[in-house]
Amino acid sequence: MKAAVITFPGSNCDRDLAVAFEAAGAEVVRVWHKDTSLPEGVDVVGIPGGFSFGDYLRCGAIAARSPIASAVAAHAARGGFVLGICNGFQVLTETGLLPGALMRNAGLKFICKTVELEVATADSAFTDGWAKGAVVRFPVAHHDGNYTVDAETLARLRAEDRVAFRYRANPNGAMDDIAGVLSENRRVLGLMPHPERVVDPVQGGSDGMGLFRSLLGRMALA
Repeated sequence: MKAAVITFPGSNCDRDLAVAFEAAGAEVVRVWHKDTSLPEGVDVVGIPGGFSFGDYLRCGAIAARSPIASAVAAHAARGGFVLGICNGFQVLTETGLLPGALMRNAGLKFICKTVELEVATADSAFTDGWAKGAVVRFPVAHHDGNYTVDAETLARLRAEDRVAFRYRANPNGAMDDIAGVLSENRRVLGLMPHPERVVDPVQGGSDGMGLFRSLLGRMALA
């Protein structure tokens, strides 16, 4: 399986994401934001956390209009997998690959701590390594993680079982305690907490490895 990890100016979790994919068994290629195409044979694109382009305008807004963004959108349209974490989630909403927006945290402060999440659905390549309702611990590190959608979209996300993870104790005011959402075809995941930061016990936990192993296992069967 081949994973492409995108780097933008201001990305600071791209190496962490590459290491997590490699630890799960993927071949990893690094892609610069000015590239106009993805390498041949890419199965999953990872969009990392950080502060792409300094979070100017809106978080993820400039990155969503970078040259590589069109290739990522085309990959998703073909049914390819895409994982956007933290700033990557913000980029995915700005590209329109996922609904909603990530607003300023309700407390207007940067949050950096480990949180408990509930696996809201096991029906996705990213989460089928857990049972629905399982509890995992991932770190968060964001200032704009308050997931917001209109009432109609929220109702559709619930009806289509597209909420992937929920906070057990909401740290940022996100609607319906949403920490991660899936696309309509369930192959694109945006997630605010950082699974790539807990893939080895030396990091204080390895819960995040479940997501990467689940994803690569599903891709191997595709």
